Amino acid sequence: MTAGTTVTTTVPPDMAAWPPLDEDKRSAGQQLLHWAADGVGPRLCLVRGAGGSGKSGLLAWLLAGTVGRPGLTIHATVPSEGLTTETFAWELGRQLGYGALSPDRLLDRVGADERPLLLLVPDLHRAGAGPADLPSAAPEPLVAELLEPLLALPHLRAAVEVGTSALLATHSGATVVDLGEGDGRDTGRASYADHAAAVPRTADDRPDWSRAPAPVRRRILDAALRTDGQETAVRGLLTDPGFLVHGSAAALTATLADERIPVPGRLREVWRLAAPELTAYHADSAERAALLHAAAIGTDPGLAEYLRPLAAQHWWSAEWSRPTLPLTALALVPGEERRLMASDATGRLRTYDAKGGTGAPLTASPRLPDEAAASPSVHPLAVRPRCLAPRDARSALLLDGSDALLPFVAEDDPTTAFALGRIAEHHGAAALSEEESLVTALGGGGARSPYAVVGDRGGTVHVWSLREYHDMPRSHRVHEQPVTAAVCVDTADGLTLTFTAGADGSVRLWEISAEPMPVPVQQRPHRTTALAAADTSVGPVLAVAWSDGGVHLWHVLSGRVRELPWLRSCDALALTPEGLLVIGDAEGLCGVRLRWDGLWEG
Repeated sequence: MTAGTTVTTTVPPDMAAWPPLDEDKRSAGQQLLHWAADGVGPRLCLVRGAGGSGKSGLLAWLLAGTVGRPGLTIHATVPSEGLTTETFAWELGRQLGYGALSPDRLLDRVGADERPLLLLVPDLHRAGAGPADLPSAAPEPLVAELLEPLLALPHLRAAVEVGTSALLATHSGATVVDLGEGDGRDTGRASYADHAAAVPRTADDRPDWSRAPAPVRRRILDAALRTDGQETAVRGLLTDPGFLVHGSAAALTATLADERIPVPGRLREVWRLAAPELTAYHADSAERAALLHAAAIGTDPGLAEYLRPLAAQHWWSAEWSRPTLPLTALALVPGEERRLMASDATGRLRTYDAKGGTGAPLTASPRLPDEAAASPSVHPLAVRPRCLAPRDARSALLLDGSDALLPFVAEDDPTTAFALGRIAEHHGAAALSEEESLVTALGGGGARSPYAVVGDRGGTVHVWSLREYHDMPRSHRVHEQPVTAAVCVDTADGLTLTFTAGADGSVRLWEISAEPMPVPVQQRPHRTTALAAADTSVGPVLAVAWSDGGVHLWHVLSGRVRELPWLRSCDALALTPEGLLVIGDAEGLCGVRLRWDGLWEG
């Protein structure tokens, strides 16, 4: 199916199979339903009416009726009250499966999407946030910068609630569903004083934002921007960590975008980093605290300390941050008491302490392979490892950005150099004779004995021992597509599990003494960027990083999956049995503490 393809569905004209609807809304419901089901009519439906006329309720009715019903799919529903162009784009991107994207990148992705898309946009007339003298405080920029370009795409249709405004009125031929007069309710314009008075207080007379009514948390910052004592009111909210955790993330994002507003410390920088995830509807207060703390821990230590007690209540929280050059590869060193080996964008290998709670650097190699510490077996051109499989703290197999498998030995150790060089030569010779054998992924692991897991373009996985010499690896074709990531782990009952990712978005499990599992353990329409695994107190756990920014934690014995939202695209992972997840990304390293006892609860 290509962009621009339309789908015609059949919906019962009397709505007998749809949820109940008040008698005075049935005509409007019938009109909206027929528009949604008609794949060849107008691509825009404007839902009009005064306050309290039931516009949002009608869109909710349409959405509820499609749940579990084949033939009519709402691909995204973005309530627009308080959203700006940027925050609207983030939410729409998340719902369409792209992740939080900027408006320009979102338009590119939707334009390239082959699905015929149907969107619901409630409360467009209430869009906008931030200082009233900025364009972003009104809905018109959202319409001009994002909705109009989206509606120009031939494969996109949208039902948009516009109230009594003239938004999108220039679209001739649009279907108009008009609910007429309502009860005149307008709950969005209470004063700052009224909102503040509705916030409960703690025993020491501080605002208790955790118990504040949801409408107050959503609207009080916008009210503060309108009040006569604006500067004092806004400062009070921005300096209160409780409000940062519980207040409207969309309103905070719009307000902090205004450089004229003074902020404490480096809050603006911290918030900017965390905002795409903070504005996600799934982020509860504990998770928001963990996200903000993770952004602050390497940027604003004072704010991080304020947030630490709140973040510690969540099932994950950042423990340390180690800013460096962008990390390209990361792995635990076998038998070295939780030592990490990492490679940065310059090709330098360094080891870090993953046990002491700080992520402190321990040793560094010269940049590969310009100085004598590099193995003579390494190709004389500059090496930039994108994957590594350590044998110990001084030697490893490396997969270069040019897809060359190379040995690295930091000391004069001919035996190790020969063993690692033999593996590299085996795969190099195979790639010369057959293109499908080109190495595309490399990972390590193994508590009893270190392994290297090599994946190739043909989807075959090869497992080598890095301590015992073997002329040939254990091999099995696990994927139908090229392997993109690999890792292995020894379990307490003597099994060696290998986890690999394919270019088709599948993650598969192979126990090397048996056949691979017949179905993927996960399958997503995204690329896997990194894998890590550990045998923990609750059994084997696999961590998977995806190109849409999510990090999934899979409990192997039960099949349960939990998502850890992260602030940047994750390029490398390592996981200790004690529950320290080390994430490598464009800013360096961050250690995240996982609490096994609460990880899969709820």
